[in-house]
Amino acid sequence: MRGVPLQNLPTALTAPRSRALALCALPVLALFAVAAFVPLPYTVESPGITADTLGRYNGRPVITITGAQQRATEGQLRMVTISATEPGRRNSLRDSLRAWVDPEQVVVPTEEVYPQSNPKQANEVTQQQMTQSRDDATTAALGYLHLSPDQVKVTIDLGDIGGPSAGQMLALGIVDKIAGDGRGGDLTGGRTVAGTGTIDSAGRIGPVGGVPLKTQAAARDGATVFLLPRSECTQAKVNTPDGLQLVPVDTLAESVAALQALHDGGAVPHC
Repeated sequence: MRGVPLQNLPTALTAPRSRALALCALPVLALFAVAAFVPLPYTVESPGITADTLGRYNGRPVITITGAQQRATEGQLRMVTISATEPGRRNSLRDSLRAWVDPEQVVVPTEEVYPQSNPKQANEVTQQQMTQSRDDATTAALGYLHLSPDQVKVTIDLGDIGGPSAGQMLALGIVDKIAGDGRGGDLTGGRTVAGTGTIDSAGRIGPVGGVPLKTQAAARDGATVFLLPRSECTQAKVNTPDGLQLVPVDTLAESVAALQALHDGGAVPHC
């Protein structure tokens, strides 16, 4: 192959210094090209699905109650999720950079999302968390209503959704289906209410993380009110969607009281 005569190139490119810089730049450019596709230990998160705990999910009722009459309800109580890169998959630098500049995505270390490196084990852990969340939500709701779990049975079906963060909304769904607002009306007041937060058997609501993504999912699916753990107010105010009212609570009793106040036009906690 014939070379290009040096006299035909621009003077700047024929200078020894310019040629040396050009040769040094080639490996750097090649490194960046390879790095753009090399998997990195980061997970991309985005707003996930929501599900109405008063309604159906995948064609089946989310909450089924036996031993107590179920009310016909209006409005919605939507639990929210975060969509994350599948466990075991690592995003490239290009994927991560694209997500970093997208306000609807977050890039976090994979070990924070999936402490278990094995995808099967990670899924088992989230399902165990959901099982515990269902049990605690049932105990908390029946305790709030002063009903015995020996007489009232609650079945909760959210398909393959895992994790502990639906606890608050599941407990509220049980309360609404059995007792409503205690005055013959619905807890929701006919609204679409969304929320997040773990719950323990005593009805205490705890933090879950990822609230800015969850508020986006809630607003996308029609919610105008968002219940959240009080400790996550600062997080929730990041990119809060217009028209979404943030209502911080610490207990199930506070959640019920806040929804009653919304219906009555009374004072409601806010972030």
